[in-house]
Amino acid sequence: MKTTSLLIGLLLLIGLHAGVNSQEPIAISSDSNLKVILLGTAGGPTIDAQRLGISTLILAGPEKLLFDCGRGLTTGMARLAINPADVTKVFLTHLHSDHIVSLPELYLFPWASQGRAKPLLVWGPDGTRSMVKRLEDAFSFDIHIRRDVDERFSAEGIKVIASDIREGVVYDANGVKVTAFLVDHGPIKPAFGYRVDYRGRSVVMSGDTKPSDNLVKFSQGVDVLIHEVGRSKQDPALIGPLNELLPELPPDPWTS
Repeated sequence: MKTTSLLIGLLLLIGLHAGVNSQEPIAISSDSNLKVILLGTAGGPTIDAQRLGISTLILAGPEKLLFDCGRGLTTGMARLAINPADVTKVFLTHLHSDHIVSLPELYLFPWASQGRAKPLLVWGPDGTRSMVKRLEDAFSFDIHIRRDVDERFSAEGIKVIASDIREGVVYDANGVKVTAFLVDHGPIKPAFGYRVDYRGRSVVMSGDTKPSDNLVKFSQGVDVLIHEVGRSKQDPALIGPLNELLPELPPDPWTS
């Protein structure tokens, strides 16, 4: 399968290197450290048995901040014994399906199975509020039955509050500051990267972008840069059947 790849700038990262069946827990505590957990790194609308879709969890003191909701997000959390009900703040770089496809699961399942009792908060580019409203509409039957008729789960826990953002500081609490900045994702406008600052430490997530002066600007002095890199659509290596491996990739163990 032809897929994009990720180049990770690494200074202070907790990566998801465990195997598919691993249940190795990650210690999550409210301390002074800034921690980065790569829940998934696979770009594009692809299906891959070995890699989950792009999702990054930032731990900063009491804050648990999720950036993008790629395929298999909650599976990635389960591998590391992270309770998804504790992750209620989501920041989207853009609305391509591979960056949002697990948002419905994060919205519904932790409420219905882990007892989330407070609203899910979502920040993202123009269209985020509209998308979230339609998610509520799409799952209205399930929500009504579980909230009002059968299990009577928390009415507060199934609320979702979404915000269409602009470039600048979009979240500032408990000493944690999240800054959104515009990146060049071709015709996908607006698309954002994010910078998180906490107690003198910082991490930047580029999101999907071409070479971008704004990314360089907002990455100045950062401790960690997570920079997504993909081939140009004009790259000759991408010509051919969609299920053909790129030349430098090893054979797929699931099909060979």
